[in-house]
Amino acid sequence: MARAPSSAADGLALPGDLAGRLAAACLEVFGAFHPEPDDDAPEGTGTILLLGPREPGFWPHASTEPEFADGRADPMDRWSTRVIGDIAVATGATALFPFGGPPWRPFIRWAERSGRAWPSPVQLLVHDRAGLMVSYRGALALRQRLPLPPTPQRPCNTCQGQPCATACPVGALTPAGYDLEACHRFLDGPDGRDCMDNGCAVRRACPVSARYGRLPGQSGFHMRAFHG
Repeated sequence: MARAPSSAADGLALPGDLAGRLAAACLEVFGAFHPEPDDDAPEGTGTILLLGPREPGFWPHASTEPEFADGRADPMDRWSTRVIGDIAVATGATALFPFGGPPWRPFIRWAERSGRAWPSPVQLLVHDRAGLMVSYRGALALRQRLPLPPTPQRPCNTCQGQPCATACPVGALTPAGYDLEACHRFLDGPDGRDCMDNGCAVRRACPVSARYGRLPGQSGFHMRAFHG
């Protein structure tokens, strides 16, 4: 599957060999911003880079790493901690993660600050390249204040029909809100196998998600982690 077209925000010039290290880990920059005093960034940070899976290719790479073979809990978070932590050490950055709290880093606010993620019609974040499949594996806090490229347009603004709003088979996730109990009841039943195996129907309905290239196996992994 061909890689989805890059957005204007992909034109960020990264220092040193950072771009190569991210590519080797099948990660890419999902957004960047210059933190302000109330953004809960490490002291002295000039730029925060938000990192997400580079598709296609992330799942075949990450799922064969040691964390996924040792039988211990939370392999994705442990992989992210090791890999992004190593990149941070090698490039003089500070690694930050959306897990491992409290305290919790404000990744949702950071995502919106980056200008590449917005509330969708179903309230979940939608990303300009990953759509509703957006996930942040971590972030790098750089001391440098990097020039930021132009930000793209919110994809929902031009989405014909906004199919995410009506995609949930039981109406658990709509513009009116999220019925967590209805969602879990559905996933417990035989009709919920499609979502459990292939990912949330609402997330898959997003046209940007469909172009992103995430494999069903990765979506199924996240659904099992979510549903337990």
